[in-house]
Amino acid sequence: MLVLSRKKNEAVMIGESIVVSVLEVRGDKVRLGFDAPKEIPIFRQEVALRIPREQEDIPTCSEPDSNAA
Repeated sequence: MLVLSRKKNEAVMIGESIVVSVLEVRGDKVRLGFDAPKEIPIFRQEVALRIPREQEDIPTCSEPDSNAA
């Protein structure tokens, strides 16, 4: 894990197309801004961990019955 210190209005680049900016620091909370291409999904960790479990719960569509009239 890479650990960096940043101040308000400073940023970190990930590769050539993702910028993470520190927008605000208030107490023990930090507001971050993410600038990335639209095709790169960005989720909070707790949401990203929940997505595969929720997709397992989605019923799959079965093939239409070819004998149905």
